[in-house]
Amino acid sequence: METDSRYSWIRLVVTLAIAAIINVGMWAVIMVLPQVQAEFGVSRADASLPYTATMIGFALGNMAMGRVVDRHGVTLALLGAVALFAAASVAAALAPSIWWLTTAQFAIGLGTAAGFGPLMADISHWFRRFRGVAVAIVASGNYLSGAIWPVLLSGLLAEEGWRAVYLALAAIALVIVVPLSLFLRHKISAGARAVANADVAARAGRMPFTPRQLQILLAAAGVGCCVAMSMPQVHIVALSVDLGFGSAVGAEMLSLMLFGGVVSRLVSGLLFDRLGGLVTVLIGSGLQCLALFLYLPAQGLASLYVVSLVFGLSQGGIVPGYAVIVRDYLPAEEAGARVGFVIMMTILGMALGGWMSGWIYDVTGSYEWAFWNGILWNLGNLAILGTLFWTTTRRGRVRGAPA
Repeated sequence: METDSRYSWIRLVVTLAIAAIINVGMWAVIMVLPQVQAEFGVSRADASLPYTATMIGFALGNMAMGRVVDRHGVTLALLGAVALFAAASVAAALAPSIWWLTTAQFAIGLGTAAGFGPLMADISHWFRRFRGVAVAIVASGNYLSGAIWPVLLSGLLAEEGWRAVYLALAAIALVIVVPLSLFLRHKISAGARAVANADVAARAGRMPFTPRQLQILLAAAGVGCCVAMSMPQVHIVALSVDLGFGSAVGAEMLSLMLFGGVVSRLVSGLLFDRLGGLVTVLIGSGLQCLALFLYLPAQGLASLYVVSLVFGLSQGGIVPGYAVIVRDYLPAEEAGARVGFVIMMTILGMALGGWMSGWIYDVTGSYEWAFWNGILWNLGNLAILGTLFWTTTRRGRVRGAPA
């Protein structure tokens, strides 16, 4: 099988479908947060723990599943992940306490991870000319999942409760993802892999940082951007409830935000192949910081809808951009593990930020200081990215797009 072939594009469509389904594991817990808090009678910070556990599992799973993809292929990784996801979703539906649910969500996060970084790493092998676009499309599956499923499941949530939502997710994953995973069992040809390694070697020779240094810097930048990113994504439903608009309106805001993220990721994919991953991520991080500032004065219904859309449009390309940078400068045969590590750090940033925002809310009684906390982390992210941009620009090496 060769790169940029007809099969490559079909594989991309199938991969996107898998991502749009299995990634629901990280969004369902956000949608049920108000009901879970009310049923178990816990604080907002404790009610955020299942999400934090999900993101920790999601983070570790990205690195672990990435190694499985490198050694055994993406199909085996997906089949194991779906089995874990379904079993954990059933366990979540039976949860008698917040701690049980938190543990189940950790396992859900591990299974869901196969639908993010590992899929981006896998699809990157199948494209050379349009690699940035392909990676961005697969990454869009995560936001597409968050945009579609809260709306589709809102009726079930309102009528049957949050436990029924988890049972539905287990059935959907088993029925749809398993057969789609079998389609991805084909391997890229040795010749195409050799060409990819030659591309990486040419770029790496022009990079002012060693592979380890670059990976550490990208990981640190990823933590900063995603602590900031988590505030609106994790707490927009709860913020809507606090302002008297209700959880259904909050779910609509989340969907609008994530649809904006899908658009942002697709546009960023075009920019990846023209400007390079680093420049595109720097632009997205700057726009995300601006959007966080816009949330501070937004208290009305219309303004929150508008700002949520602006936020989604600003930040969707940031996380897949890190995967593009890794693939441009680091060895192809290590793509799963290295992309998985950097993605793991971005997700740990989401987990930390989700909990921190809940804790700040409990201490201050509002989300204002939680937004300021996100802004400060975002500025730290911009400092790291700016340093990378400045040092590579000085040597005329910032582009990094495929030859």
